[in-house]
Amino acid sequence: MSKLLYPILLFSAALFTGCTDDVYVAGWKDYGKRGRIAQIWRNGVSRNLTDRKTNDAVAVSVYVSDNDVYVAGYDITSFWSVAKLWKNGTAENLTGESNFVEALSVHVSGNDVYVAGRERNVAKLWKNGVAKNLSDETYSASAFSVYVSGNDVYVAGREQDTQQSNHVAKIWKNGTVQSLTDGNHSASAQSVYISGNDMYVAGYEDNAQENHVAKLWKNGVAQSLTDGNYNAKANSVYMSGNDVYVAGYEYNAKRKSVAKLWKNGTAQDLSDGTAEAEAYSVYVAGNNVYVAGIERNAEGIYVAKLWKNGVAKNLSDGQKDAMAFSVFVK
Repeated sequence: MSKLLYPILLFSAALFTGCTDDVYVAGWKDYGKRGRIAQIWRNGVSRNLTDRKTNDAVAVSVYVSDNDVYVAGYDITSFWSVAKLWKNGTAENLTGESNFVEALSVHVSGNDVYVAGRERNVAKLWKNGVAKNLSDETYSASAFSVYVSGNDVYVAGREQDTQQSNHVAKIWKNGTVQSLTDGNHSASAQSVYISGNDMYVAGYEDNAQENHVAKLWKNGVAQSLTDGNYNAKANSVYMSGNDVYVAGYEYNAKRKSVAKLWKNGTAQDLSDGTAEAEAYSVYVAGNNVYVAGIERNAEGIYVAKLWKNGVAKNLSDGQKDAMAFSVFVK
């Protein structure tokens, strides 16, 4: 389980011919009786991070620093889930097999590796493998995204409200918590990005009709990306120059989720709405905008997708379910 296996899906490499960017995508693929195997795609070529001899595994987040590739995710054992960090294919357990623990985001700053996630009901941050609780066990909490800027460490997530039992969108800065919502409706902060002195957070908040409204917070001030008529989520935010990119999805009148990319608040459909599709991660490199996500095919199987400047490329062959959760461009 600690070594990268030989590449598969070699046919996908041709899709990246002529591309000067080095594009990494993290996710998983279903191998039938072998279960879910954590995957990393580099320029369309898939490598297994696990072999499914014992456990299912999921890769959720990827970060590349110099020549090192870090992937955060988790193993699913018979009774528990184990938070994992892979460095160049070699796995490190962040926890033992004694609880439900998930590593959901990784960020590297200098020699330090930060991982955000959750242990049962507690939001967690690991620095170089050492865990710190961001919340206590009183109310359910999760950490979905970590970003390091200078000496400051930002974590986005959510925590159950003490009075109304709704989830409140939260930001932890160096361990100190800030609420982005008031708890009147459930909300979640899914992604955080720092640009200069500005903090951008993507997520969602329920409205009075209990529909998720895709949200972007800039320095704590919320902007609605959708009108609330249909469920929508903003899953990832990225800042490039003066432009703010957000990836997510919104349901249409046919009850199909449409993968979306918002640029400065203006929406672009990445899928046509005939099949379910969702966008989970966005990364901008020069003039190229990459989005990772999924789309169901005609057989009802989830296909791992990478959109480059709005043009979709399949990362999986559509024979078994596969998911693409995170994209990073070197």
